[in-house]
Amino acid sequence: MKRTRLMIPAIGLFLFIQTAHADWTAALRLTWNPGYSGWPAIAIDSSNALHVVWSDDTPGNREIFYKRSTNGGTTWSGAQRLTWTPGLSLLPVIAIDSSNALHVVWSDDTPDNVEVYYRRSTDGGTTWSAVKRLTWTSGSSFRPAIAIDLSNAIHVFWDDDSPDSYQEIFYTRSTDGGATWSAVKRLTWISGLAVTKAIAIDSDNFIHLVWHNWIFHTYTDDNYDIFYKRSTDGGATWSTSRRLTPASGYSQDPAIAIDSGNIIHMIWVDCPPGLSDVYYKRSTDGGATWSVAKRLTWTSGDSTSPAMAGDSSDPLHIVWTDYTAGDGEVYYKKSLDSGKTWSHAERLTWTSGNSYCPEMAIDADDLIHVVWFDDTPGNYEIYYKRGN
Repeated sequence: MKRTRLMIPAIGLFLFIQTAHADWTAALRLTWNPGYSGWPAIAIDSSNALHVVWSDDTPGNREIFYKRSTNGGTTWSGAQRLTWTPGLSLLPVIAIDSSNALHVVWSDDTPDNVEVYYRRSTDGGTTWSAVKRLTWTSGSSFRPAIAIDLSNAIHVFWDDDSPDSYQEIFYTRSTDGGATWSAVKRLTWISGLAVTKAIAIDSDNFIHLVWHNWIFHTYTDDNYDIFYKRSTDGGATWSTSRRLTPASGYSQDPAIAIDSGNIIHMIWVDCPPGLSDVYYKRSTDGGATWSVAKRLTWTSGDSTSPAMAGDSSDPLHIVWTDYTAGDGEVYYKKSLDSGKTWSHAERLTWTSGNSYCPEMAIDADDLIHVVWFDDTPGNYEIYYKRGN
């Protein structure tokens, strides 16, 4: 992995194509805990209320917490604890259906191995259903991802090492708001690790899944590649896996978004020797073919942990952590022409610590909402800012 390089200001033709210059609020600290608050996820409902979940070890072990803002991020509710277990509750993700029900999944190792759990709220986060266990495997089920389609079916994916010593991607869905769930379906068969999934659903209700595989060859020869598959029937059947990045090198941490024209946009981190930058490609035919890769960052430090979202008029927005400044800071850029050209990078954080793993969501007014965690206070806390 690279130590990121300084962002080159303006080069030739790119000077006049587009600029970032979103107006951003000051960073707002959302947690004030003696423990570790990290790995936030954010979703926005149809009334533009913001909903954030994260993992926090303040109670003595890791638990899932939640808070919301009903005024565009200006003020926030108190933190609400969603789990009480003797094990570690980790890596929560959240999605919201068309009825504004909130759906949260996470991993927990309470039964001695890691399993995926779920709960929901049908009143905007005020009250929550009982916890429901979604996996019952001999191995570990972890790193869940969630998406909700146009018919409000809930789709959940995770990694599982039960079949062998490797990790595969498994899947389940609920068509009744989380009350019942389908039989678990295995989606990958590889000789390595299938991790870091991202899902998007287009206007035809096709599900598009990307992930990175670690392919082990020998102790001195291995690589990470980005793969893709889709389902055109609500998750009942899936296409074969398709490799989207070269068979050599380290391509990882994909993120995906789909615009109003059903163009699929994907970003990821690529790490040739000594480097780590964010790259981009797209598909205009539902994933059948993909453009050549476009490099989006050119800095003197590592560019890592990218996230992507699109707004109602189709501009694309990305955020990532960059180490050019000597520590991790959050940066932003956008594309106004469906990924053909991109603005210059805009730095969003200036802290003495590290700002990690930003996540983003766009509301109905096309305001950009970003959350991340930062260790500047001496332990990790959750932060937020808004752009327009």
